[in-house]
Formats: sequence, C-alpha cells, structure tokens
Amino acid sequence: MNFTLGIEEEYQVIDPTTRELTSHDQKIVAEAAKHLKDQVKAEMHQAVVEVGTNICNDIHDARKEIKHLRKTISDIAIDLGYRIGAAGTHPFSEWEKQLITPNPRYDEIVSELQDTARSNLIFGLHVHVGIADKALSLHLTNAMRYFLPHLYALSTNSPFWEGRNTGFKSFRSKVFDKFPRTGIPGVFNSVSEYENYVNLLVKTNCIDNPKKIWWDIRTHPFFPTLEVRICDVPMTIEETLSIAAVIQALVVKLYKLKTKNLNFILYHRALINENKWRAGRYGLDGKMIDFGKEIEVDTRLLMEELLDFIDDVVDELGSRKEIENVRNILKNGTGADRQLAVYEKTKDLTKVVDYIMEQTISGIE
Repeated sequence: MNFTLGIEEEYQVIDPTTRELTSHDQKIVAEAAKHLKDQVKAEMHQAVVEVGTNICNDIHDARKEIKHLRKTISDIAIDLGYRIGAAGTHPFSEWEKQLITPNPRYDEIVSELQDTARSNLIFGLHVHVGIADKALSLHLTNAMRYFLPHLYALSTNSPFWEGRNTGFKSFRSKVFDKFPRTGIPGVFNSVSEYENYVNLLVKTNCIDNPKKIWWDIRTHPFFPTLEVRICDVPMTIEETLSIAAVIQALVVKLYKLKTKNLNFILYHRALINENKWRAGRYGLDGKMIDFGKEIEVDTRLLMEELLDFIDDVVDELGSRKEIENVRNILKNGTGADRQLAVYEKTKDLTKVVDYIMEQTISGIE
C-alpha cells in the first residue's frame, strides 16, 4: 500500500504595524489562487488563510509543497501589505473585532453555533494519510486515538489568548472544545456502525453532512484518507514536516501490526482524554499516563518510546531526517515554549508576534 500524505495549514493574517490580526478581504486568497488554484481557500474568519498540499507520495514531496505554499502566501501577503504567522492562537487579538467571511455555509454555522463559531479564531494543522479501504481506515483510526495526546503535545503552539498567558501550552483546543462533535472519538467497530451514526445525525438535523463531525481524528467523509486534526499549526516548516512524518509512520506501523494479526490495545476515550488534557496544559513538560503500566511517565520519555515504536518503518518511508528532528523539538521546545520564552524575556506580546512571523517563513527560500 502507498500511504500518501496531504497537509493542510491555517495561517494568521497580521497587520505588520499593529501586529494585530486583520481582515485581508480575501485579497491574499484571490491573488494566491492564480498560482495555487484550489490549494488555497478562505476560512470563516477573514484573518485566516488555509492552504493544502497536493497528494504527496512521501515526506520529500510534502517538504517541497509546504515550502512552496508558505513562500507563495508570504510573498503575496507582503506585496499586499500584510504578514502571515503560524501559531494556534494569536497572542493578543480579540475575536470580537474580527470579521466573518460572507458565505452561506459560514452564515449557517454562525447562525447555529453563535458565539461558539464567532470565537473560533484558531489555527490548526490537518494531516491526511491515504487509505482507500474505509474499513481499514476505521480500524487504524481506532488504534491511532491512543497517540493523539503525544502528537498534540509535540505541536503545542498557542499559550496566549486575547492578551493573557492562559497557563496552557495549547489553548486552541480549549477554544475548539466548545464546538459539538469535537475531541477524541469513540471506537467504531465497523463501517456500518459508523454510517448508522452519521445517518442518524443527518436524519435528526444535527448535521447536513459528515464534514461537520470535527473530531481530533476521523476517517475523512469524502477523501480516501485518515485525517489527524488535533495539532496546533506548527510555527516552522520543519516542525510541520516532523509531525506529519510521525503521523504517517504511526499509520504504517499500526497497519503492519494488523497484517501480522497483532492489534494495538484500544483504550476508552475517557482515559485518552486524561492524556489530552495534560498535553494541552503542560505540553512536553508534563507527565502522561502509561495505561498499560498504570503509572505516570514524563511526556518526553513517552515521546522517545513513540520514536522507538515507529523506528522500523521510518527508513522505508524515507523520513528519517524529519523523524530525528523530533528530538530537536524535545530539546528546544515547541512553538508554545519558544513563545513563552520570548515573552519572559521581553514582557511584550508584539515581540512574540514578531518572533512568530519570523519563524513562519524561516527556511522557505
């Protein structure tokens, strides 16, 4: 099987003078679409630009795509008098002041979800791994749930919200938790069980299509992919590629276990949620629960165990360099750690925004 990759990133549109989020009135999207076609799109808030790679055969394809996307959007933004930033939340901009993109779909969501939708001013990373067989995708989704807090801890990049240090390494997830049908999903034992669930929601007017199921991981309703959605958008290209490479390697490792009739233990959503909460609160600096041993373990140690777990598939995927970079993240901190360090040094959130903007385009040449 060819476990292809697709990566989506959401960027902040920033006024370089005030360092506030700002509406670009879809000018960046309109100009970028001339070069990137449907790889760029507007989001609900006008201060957001979303990009997506084409289908990538491997992490090397993904590297070229992400560099090209970040450079193209950044160059266009600069030409139009803006800057872009990659962080899960903006350090001090207030959602109450941000404009919603005129669009019937967004109007409908805001009408239903009200301030839950209006306040959803967050920026994520979505990684797709190609799996055509829906039953296999569901099986691997069930197993992958255990590793979601690990991936989340590695991506933490949203410690500030509306001018406050929230005390969380990732506050983005706390904002998104107000939406319905989010978080860690339960286990679905068959495609029919999953489809019965979706059909019931449609039948009872909870949703009009399964794209409104916004779980941290899902078998994509329209694409032949497994999609991991839990991560904050990472600040740098290298962090994005490392996290994508780990996700791809986990999927391949769990697939290989299945082919040997070895199943990963499926833990209850309530238990995995304990680790997710810790990952969002403490990032890499906390402890998570080893459910097998029933003890707390330093998150950094669990990350090393994860790297050992996937090590035997990394070389065949050609992602050794990207996976090894995880150790640099463990050493130097996530985007959240580095944002907090800048603030600790300067006591100035505009300097944090400057750092985010600088890091976002680091390595794009």
